[in-house]
Amino acid sequence: MTLLIVDQKKCKQDGLCAAECPMGIIRFAGTGHYPELSAESEAMCIRCGHCVAVCPHGALDHAEVSLARCPEIDDKLAISPAQAEQFLRSRRSVRQFKDKPVEKAVMQRLIGIARYAPTASNSQLVEWLVIDDSQRLHTIAAQVIDWMRSLLKDPKAPTMPYYPVLVQAWDAGIDSVLRSAPCLVTAMAPGPASVRMIDLTLALSYLELAAPHYGLGTCWAGLLQGAMLANPALKQAVGIPQDYPFHFPLMIGYSRVRYYRLPERKPPIIHWG
Repeated sequence: MTLLIVDQKKCKQDGLCAAECPMGIIRFAGTGHYPELSAESEAMCIRCGHCVAVCPHGALDHAEVSLARCPEIDDKLAISPAQAEQFLRSRRSVRQFKDKPVEKAVMQRLIGIARYAPTASNSQLVEWLVIDDSQRLHTIAAQVIDWMRSLLKDPKAPTMPYYPVLVQAWDAGIDSVLRSAPCLVTAMAPGPASVRMIDLTLALSYLELAAPHYGLGTCWAGLLQGAMLANPALKQAVGIPQDYPFHFPLMIGYSRVRYYRLPERKPPIIHWG
């Protein structure tokens, strides 16, 4: 199979594709020649699509990252630096959700956006688990509370100072574990490479940044994550395969709150080399 297809009528022989190829496998001998990808080098191609994306003439096609499925960047949709800063600073952790289900079409759209997050070597191994059954989510939260109770009964067990508060809140009918969110989405990836944790974290970040534009709020479910890491039975109850060591859950639902200001943060600590 020939991965790289060059339209010689459009190619300007500028060598941009060869220079941009992260694996350095596209050969370009200079003016008078066209870029080539040898058959023996095709196995090294990571299917990133940079060669297709960097050509301003639309002269390159790729058998597995087709030109037809790589839309042109629309300059009219570009945002200003000020818009980008407000967009990123306006991200909030939402802990109050409406009693309204998240439509599957919306979740599919958000996950479709999140799949464009970068992954190591363009591996694209992140998978998704979506739970929108309220009773099942309540049961999962209850199992986290039971895990906390067991730790609090053992004087030698490591605990956090807020565990008793969370247990008391649960007993009073308040879910501080999953915040009564109508939906839980978990990004997960198989091992053994530890970079998979970075892959899925980036994917979740993409998803949560896109969510507010659909009226949704998100919050990273750290209590559930900690419980799953400590208790494999809970991980199994959530539905994450045992051979998927990397995972993190995110609460998601229609937000009951709206924010009007951008909270300040500590100034950055920068070490210049």
